[in-house]
Parts: sequence; C-alpha cells; structure tokens
Amino acid sequence: MSFTQNYTAVNNSLALTAIVALIPILYFFWALAIKKMKGYVAGLTTLLVAFVLAILAFKVPVSTALMSASQGAVYGLLPIGWIIIASVFLYNLTVKTGQFNIIRHSVLSITEDRRIQALLVAFSFGAFLEGAAGFGAPVAISAALLVGLGFNPLYAAGLCLIANTAPVAFGAIGVPITAMEGPTGIAATEISKMVGRQLPFLSVFIPFFLIVIMCGFKKTLEVMPAILISGVSFAVTQYLTSNFLGPELPDILSALVSLFALAIFMKYWKPKNIYRFSEEQEMASASAANAALQNSSYTGGQIFKAWSPFIVLTGFISLWGTPIIKAALTGHYEGTNIILKGINTIGHALTFVPEVPFLHNKVIDGATGEAIAAVYKLELLGAAGTAILLSAIVTKFIFNMNWGEWGKTFFETINEIKYPLITICAVVAYAYVANVAGMTTTLGMVLAKTGALFPFFSPVLGWLGVFITGSDTSANVLFAKLQQVTATSVGMEPVLALAANSSGGVTGKMISPQSIAVACAAVGLAGRESELLRFTLKYSIFLLLILCVITMLQATVFTWMIP
Repeated sequence: MSFTQNYTAVNNSLALTAIVALIPILYFFWALAIKKMKGYVAGLTTLLVAFVLAILAFKVPVSTALMSASQGAVYGLLPIGWIIIASVFLYNLTVKTGQFNIIRHSVLSITEDRRIQALLVAFSFGAFLEGAAGFGAPVAISAALLVGLGFNPLYAAGLCLIANTAPVAFGAIGVPITAMEGPTGIAATEISKMVGRQLPFLSVFIPFFLIVIMCGFKKTLEVMPAILISGVSFAVTQYLTSNFLGPELPDILSALVSLFALAIFMKYWKPKNIYRFSEEQEMASASAANAALQNSSYTGGQIFKAWSPFIVLTGFISLWGTPIIKAALTGHYEGTNIILKGINTIGHALTFVPEVPFLHNKVIDGATGEAIAAVYKLELLGAAGTAILLSAIVTKFIFNMNWGEWGKTFFETINEIKYPLITICAVVAYAYVANVAGMTTTLGMVLAKTGALFPFFSPVLGWLGVFITGSDTSANVLFAKLQQVTATSVGMEPVLALAANSSGGVTGKMISPQSIAVACAAVGLAGRESELLRFTLKYSIFLLLILCVITMLQATVFTWMIP
C-alpha cells in the first residue's frame, strides 16, 4: 500500500497542517528547556508525538511510519553513533594511558590563557575535523580536548557547538554543497562561491563572539589581536578557497591556516593578563608553576607521541573523505588502480543497502509525484567512525597497550554513552518520520509564501531543516528544490537562496537534538541536554538573524556579490 504526501492534510489547509507539523518541535523544546527531561526521554517522547501525528493527522500507514522510524534509528547508529563511540574511545585511550597530560601541557606551553585555548581547539581544530569528517566528530573530539584541558564540561560543549558554526556548510569535504547540485541542476562550484560570500562574514565574527560569551566584552578586548589573526585568516582563506577551488577544501585549508597563524603569532605576542575561569583563580599561581615545571620535562618526542593519535586520526579521516578513496571504501570504485580495486572489493563486501520493507518506493512525493527510495545504508568500511576506530587501533601500538586494556576501555566507552546513543537514534527517527509524513516540507512551504520577504526568511528554512535532521547536507537535499522554485517565483537569484539554505543551516547545528546529544556524550553530561540547549538556543537565533539580514541585503542592495 502506497502513501502520497499531503501538505494540506489537516482540514485541507496549509496553515493548519503546518501548525500540526510544528507540534513535535515545540514539544521537544518544552521537554528539554522547560520540563528539563533527560535527553533520551525527550527524544523518545518526541518520536512518539510525531509518530501519532503522522498516523492521525497526516494519514501515514502505521507500517510506513514504523519503518521510517527504523530507518532513522539505523542512521542514528551508523554513521552518527559510530562516530561518537569511536571519537570518545580514542580520547579515552589518551586519558587511560596518561598521554593526555602531555597533550594538555603542550597546549599550555603555547598559552595558559583559556581564551586562546578556545580559539585553537574549539574554533580552528574543530573546523579542521568538520572539514575532514563532519557528522559530530568535530564537537565530540574538540569538546573532550577542552574538558581535558580543564574547561567546565557544559562550557566546553557549548563553545564547541558555537565554534562549529563557521565550517559546517563545507563540512565532510564539501558534501552539503555538492548535495544540492543533483536536485537543482545548479553547479556546486557556483553555490560554493555564493556560500563563500556569506559565511566569511560570520567566520570572522565567531572567534570574537566566542570569547565574549566566555568572559565578557572587556576581557575580550585584551586578546583582540589573537582574535583577529584567528578569524581573519580563517575567513579570507574560506572566501578564496570556496570561490577559486570549489566546495571540497575550504574548511581544511581555512582551519590549518588559522591554527598555524595563531600558534605562530602566540610565540611573539602574549596577552597582558592570563585569563582563567573563576574557580581556577585561587589556584592560578600554583597551577602555572606546576605547568611550567612539567612542560619543561617533556621532550619533543614525548609531545609528538602524545599527539600522534590525533595526527593519525587526521590522516585516516582525510583519506576517508577523499572522493576516490571514499568510492573504493563503499564499493563504488570503477578505476584500474590495483590497490584501490582491492579496497573496493572489501568495501563492496562490507557495504549493505537493503531496501526498507513497507517503505521503499511506497511513499509518493507530494510535490513531484515520484516514489521515494528508502534503504538502510550501512557502509561499514566507508563510515568515518571506522576511520577513527582504525586510528584507535594504531594508537594501541603507539602507546604499547595490551588488547585486554584496549578492549576494556572500548566497552567502558559504550557504557558511558549508551543514553546519548538512544537520544541520537530517537531524534533521527523523528526526523525521518517527519520527512515521510511531509511535516518538514509543509513547514518549508509556509516560509516560502513570504513573497518579497522571502530573501530574509530563506536562511530560516535551512535553520529549520538542520534542527530537524541534524545535518546541513540533509537540510540542503530536503529544501534545495523548494528554495530554487520559490526564489525564481519572487525574483530572487536561485543560487543566493541555495547558499542561504546552507548558511542558515549552520546556525541550526548548535541546537539540533543530535548535536546536543553528541556534545553531552563527549563531555560526560548525559542527561543534562536541557542545560546545553538553553545555553546555545539564544546564540543560534542571534546568528541566524545576522544571516537573514546578510541574505536580504545581498538580494536587494549588494546584488553585485552574487556570482
């Protein structure tokens, strides 16, 4: 039995249907921010609310709704959950072996100032990981690193989520941008150029904004030179690479330029006052003396060995993100290279794409009339989490751990993050149910009816899409065609609308239930997702409004900025 999406399912009214579609979102905010439910309880009950509404209001068959939830839950485990398990595991290995103490002091040797540490780790290193892997790895690893350095876990998670705003649109080797080319027919390079003329404004602002959140305006001014080096170097590189190289490398190159520029700058410049968190102040002098003593006792070889898991991780993740390697890892390589053909054979054997029963080609797109394919996409070798796990295996040999200790740490990690994994599976399942029922598209269609004001609201579509799906890529695929058609009808350049969808989406990442769950899992705050959401929500809306204004100005005043 097939099901055709109906965007006016409630009383034949788009407005009423959109109000019903909004209920699960409002419920989730209420459950976390007001009722302060644990994340997995809020996620599971939100899924239940969406499931009931899909059946009763949108007339989705029970079997269709159930199987769409299963498809989402499976995607929540692989690739997303797998990345979290492997990332936290890798971090735990460095802690278990005592190597993280050396990592911590190597960062302190650059600077003991918490503001600069946040720029180096949350902004630059996090952006590099976003460019290489995406899907939660940047926040998981950089937040864990900050906690290891002594940051409050909630602050570390919140700062990394906010810092992650700058690179998301070009994450995972540019996948969010290239994903829009198929449904729209507009070249990914053109969309990349336009995003590269929006996001750098945000990228140059984020480091400043990050430090203001940390310590207020006055103490931010004390490190303005470092903030400018970090933000300007990132933004300029992001503009140049996105406009002249394409969507694949802006994050990786911008992050590396920013990271090295700031590290080199800190060798010649120091802030007048070293900033520490209030709870550290009374121990500051003892801590500084102890850090200096320990730093002097570590050789370059020891520091390199301590950082080697993350160097190995960088290599594996970069390989996994390379298009030709990715094709081989997932069994889609068609070239003649003998090594890649061998990898392709293994990748093909470890890639499973079974059709989802009662769902595959059973849902008819309400806009196009075409059947929607639905498969469980299980790329066991090609998943980014597998690259991180391989890094953890190499780390075992670098740190000379025995397999028993290594395995024990792995199972301790799974036990540590079991509830966040449930949260992730639940919220992704909700996103899939909402998509199949047509709830997400209904909300998008309401925003698309804003007429001449559509340029202002265009980023809101991306923000909404990322909040629901947890992925800028998914939001772009979901709304790309709608953005293109609506922009054409209101006289707006379609490429600007597509860029706005992706740019707006990056501001929704920090409040996405998936991102919140990932961040909490990484820093040991399982069950406190409501606190993190309350921390990031206001900043998400503020940054979204900035992008709304930028898009409106580019559509009406600065039209010369559109490629």
